[in-house]
Amino acid sequence: MPSLIAPTDLSKHRVLLVNDDGVHAKGIQLLEELVRQFTDDIWVVAPDEEKSGTSHSISLSTPVRVRKLSDRHYAVKGTPTDCVLIAIWELMQDCPPTVIISGINHGENLAEDITYSGTAGIAMEGTLLGYRSIAMSQVYRLGEPSRLDTARKFGPPVLRQLLSCPWEAGTFVNVNFPNEAPENVSGIRITRQGQRLPGTFRPIGGLDGKKSPYYWIGFAYDPGDPPNDTDLGAIRDKAVSITPMQMDLTAFQFSCQLKTLFDETAIAP
Repeated sequence: MPSLIAPTDLSKHRVLLVNDDGVHAKGIQLLEELVRQFTDDIWVVAPDEEKSGTSHSISLSTPVRVRKLSDRHYAVKGTPTDCVLIAIWELMQDCPPTVIISGINHGENLAEDITYSGTAGIAMEGTLLGYRSIAMSQVYRLGEPSRLDTARKFGPPVLRQLLSCPWEAGTFVNVNFPNEAPENVSGIRITRQGQRLPGTFRPIGGLDGKKSPYYWIGFAYDPGDPPNDTDLGAIRDKAVSITPMQMDLTAFQFSCQLKTLFDETAIAP
């Protein structure tokens, strides 16, 4: 099991970068540029094409192929999670990373996005394998280019803290940069996961040339009026959101209620 203790000298970090937008995406190129402010020991292992919305999925019925692009840069025909597995168990087996960073994603990963997001899936797999894992995303408006200048300014101070701070096993950190000019960002908040109003994803129907129906899955975000301490609230208020997440999904309060219920109704053998 890898150690979650960060080196005191950040230049000693060995960093694995993965994304779900594809190995040639501008976000992962910027992320590599930002991480090089701390260390030159960087590996990029990412999908050969966009794999957004693949969550924590792995390829079980098709082969995963790997193509070397340059030194420590690889394109993988598979899911983002496949990329982590290939990197850890094959490409870097003799020189494992100290941290796994996913992104910088083109689009927000807030609230229930975590259950759909390939960016979050990368951090989840890294966490399960015992690595310090960070997911980073840049919020943008549909139809507009992603403004990476905000991530460029606030990414380094966020990374500096997350690369050096104590880390709890079984957790990862989800970072979102607001869709604002850097000078308009209101600050950095430690947040909890929010929840949008139901109905973010809905099928949009159409007819093909043979009059057969088909569907796109469309989405329309409606955050409602999110509490200030949530990731949604932070982004609404033009702040960088940093949300510690955990892999243990147990609902402990509900578990206590169920234990009481079943103890009361249990039939003795």
